[in-house]
Amino acid sequence: MTSTDYDVTIIGAGPSGTVAACLLMQHGLSVCLVERDQFPRFSIGESLLPQSMEFLSKANMLDTLLDNADTLGFQFKNGAAFYRSGHHTNFNFEEKFSDGPGTTYQVKRAEFDHLLAQEAIKQGAQILFGQQVTNFKSGKNASYLSVVDLKTKQESTISAKFTLDGSGFGRVLPRLLGLEETSELTPRKAVFTHFKDNIENSQFDRNKILITVHPTMPDVWYWAIPFSDSTISVGVVGETAQITRADQTLEQTLLDFINADDNLSALLTDAQIIAPVRTIGGYSANVKALHGDKFALLGNAGEFLDPVFSSGVTIALKSAVQASDLVVKQLQGEAVDWQVQYEEPLREGIEVFKYFVNSWYDTSLQSVIFFADGQPDVKAMVCSILAGYAWDKSNPFVKNTERGLKILEQICESGNNDSVA
Repeated sequence: MTSTDYDVTIIGAGPSGTVAACLLMQHGLSVCLVERDQFPRFSIGESLLPQSMEFLSKANMLDTLLDNADTLGFQFKNGAAFYRSGHHTNFNFEEKFSDGPGTTYQVKRAEFDHLLAQEAIKQGAQILFGQQVTNFKSGKNASYLSVVDLKTKQESTISAKFTLDGSGFGRVLPRLLGLEETSELTPRKAVFTHFKDNIENSQFDRNKILITVHPTMPDVWYWAIPFSDSTISVGVVGETAQITRADQTLEQTLLDFINADDNLSALLTDAQIIAPVRTIGGYSANVKALHGDKFALLGNAGEFLDPVFSSGVTIALKSAVQASDLVVKQLQGEAVDWQVQYEEPLREGIEVFKYFVNSWYDTSLQSVIFFADGQPDVKAMVCSILAGYAWDKSNPFVKNTERGLKILEQICESGNNDSVA
């Protein structure tokens, strides 16, 4: 085979890229990650799901997370709390149906991503920060990245036997190769920031993400993600027209939405904004294919759904585990069918999450979440998906998500206690 600079190049040094790098290096492969930004840098996606811990463990990165969580203000997380117009309900991830970890962390992504990048370097990866990929091409025996140094403007070419795109919302290869497709999800927008929360309510469970439904617009919701240093990430999500306030600053818009909900406004009575108020819109995305000649797309570079169930990092890490395994096999000379062995199984779990997202916004899943307490077995199955186990086909709500949720919705609406399992 033609000599290359590296066995594998990875675009982006976020969670999917660094986990893939560490998995590949376990097999003696040389890996170079090309990252546009300098770390630490801001990113959204702060509430991890327990399934992610299994993937971090595979990459020998879990210990570094556990060792540094307290120092970096990461918050232990064991579930999700929901609130809607006076009605509270909780899902304890340790009571889920699926096997696997039941706890995780809520993380500040600047520090979390930096931590994983440092660990990847310790394990042997090279990371080129401040480098932008401007072109990609594949030859008979290699893939080639054209790269420009954003500081010196110097251009270079890096060759590898295979390339993974973990560029997240940058979506480098989909943009360069014309792979982007419009998402079938409704375009939405988020407005968010960090507060010093000053929450003294003893009933507030910092070990859970709090998801709140707007009191009059059921397809608008808020996240509240506490950290262990008494700070909290708060955002509101809705369709662009619902969230946009042309006559207001982003800060005024966010505060107005918070004040519209009785529970959230009470919790944040003494809170103080400590970071810029930001907005992101049009984040849902899809692609024509998750793979091509000598490349594959990881995580958000392929498909991003919606922040409502915090599935982004879990999908990213799942894709890193699957793709790295296939890259190893292919570079060892095995025949690999990327469609059958990567895209189709990865999309199965994505479709489960997608159905949950759509059902949340049409409020049918909200009915299940707020009225499933009388169905402990079924609640455990739903809890597994909320915990990230969207690929566990032993779960009836994974195997047939649409049918299961429709039956459960009918049970919750009627108050019937029959089991659907």
